Amino acid sequence: MTSTPEGPLWSLPASRIAALVRAGTVSATEVAKSALGRLDAVNPAINAVIECRPEDTLAAAAAVDAAVAEGRDPGVLAGVPITIKVNVDQIGYATTNGLKAQKDLIAKTHNPVVANLLGAGAVSLGRTNTPAFSYRWFTGNLLHGHTFNPRNRALTPGGSSGGAGAAVAAGIGAIGHGTDIAGSVRYPAYACGVHGLRPTIGRIAAHNATGKNRTIGGQIMAVSGPLARSVDDLRLAFTAMAKTDPQDPWSVPVPLSGPAVPRRAALCLKPDGMDTAPELQQALLDAAAKLRDAGWQVDELDALPPIREAVAVQLTLWMGDDYAGLVAAADREGDPGAIAALAGQRDFALSIGLPEFSAALSQRIGIARAWCEFTESYPVVLLPPCAELPFADDLDLRSAADYRRVWDAQMSMIGLPVTGLPALTLNTGLTADGTPVGIQIVAGRYREDIALAAAESIEARGTPVSIAEPQP
Repeated sequence: MTSTPEGPLWSLPASRIAALVRAGTVSATEVAKSALGRLDAVNPAINAVIECRPEDTLAAAAAVDAAVAEGRDPGVLAGVPITIKVNVDQIGYATTNGLKAQKDLIAKTHNPVVANLLGAGAVSLGRTNTPAFSYRWFTGNLLHGHTFNPRNRALTPGGSSGGAGAAVAAGIGAIGHGTDIAGSVRYPAYACGVHGLRPTIGRIAAHNATGKNRTIGGQIMAVSGPLARSVDDLRLAFTAMAKTDPQDPWSVPVPLSGPAVPRRAALCLKPDGMDTAPELQQALLDAAAKLRDAGWQVDELDALPPIREAVAVQLTLWMGDDYAGLVAAADREGDPGAIAALAGQRDFALSIGLPEFSAALSQRIGIARAWCEFTESYPVVLLPPCAELPFADDLDLRSAADYRRVWDAQMSMIGLPVTGLPALTLNTGLTADGTPVGIQIVAGRYREDIALAAAESIEARGTPVSIAEPQP
């Protein structure tokens, strides 16, 4: 079987695929062959998946089919095609992180999130692209080439999980794995017109035996999270990912659902003076109306706890952590994007001394506390994903002014990770010319369930995410 009344197997939601495979209605092998066919058809136009081994994909699918045939539980993601970002360990594959210097860095163990996804019955279609060092909100490097937005080649696919976002939007897999340190799951989801979740720090274990975990101020800040075309699929992927591992000292075994909370949300169109585009303001107002229709109280506020200050903290802890070493590594790689990303912060980085670094560690705690207290009163917060619609591709490389424009617009991408709270970008549709539009949803610590519930209420009253048909 290659198709159902609902559409081709490759196009079905993860939840539907898993149900069909678990019931024995279709085989995981049939799903995998359909998904590989879709990859072959559209990936050449977008370069989202930079390594695909069909034999590995089909072998994994056969193992799921064997489990079903033997009456064993194949897992919650039984037969679901997924992609895995190239900056995490997957046995037998190079953990390149977009670097020529790591093209032969072959992983001998799985990163915990990879083990969790595959252990839940997911079938990997391949590895997705990232910018060099996973530094930018644009995706391209000297090793794997450039990734294009499947909805519009003139727009960035986002970064650093740009390959994951492009793949999911184009129907290459139902779920994409990504990592997020300053928007690297949320921004590609936004730019490609799908949904993306950055979970609470500690919710999903992170550890690379190959290469190095990215830390800021001694804390792992690059959190793995899912990208998907439906909120239900986000939830399913998150459920599979969210397991602890002793190799990650920050991972915490917290239940996936918490106690009931008041259905109260805060709406802020211009947090900390953000110059939010009119289309995004309207998307937020529309989302608030949908939440009210679902029985939520939504209060529009002029201000939220600190975000702009959190951006400064994030940059201080990042650039103050061996900036010279980061620059030297980028120079050795020779990647223009990585070099520009660091050069644009040179003056700021050189102003950071031990007192500034120490102060940022204290500020981080204060900001996180303020947000935790705020989400006690407002369990859900609606705010812009960015100040602008998705950027023109490689906008940050055009001029110093454009570089600054990108960083200024990304305040809510960069600042929110300092809080440690879960944040979700939800696609709410496309403009008349096909440009993705969306919102960002924040919830309390370890309350991904609340963010997902709010997102689902908005999604149910809007237009479902479409699958993009990339143009060569």
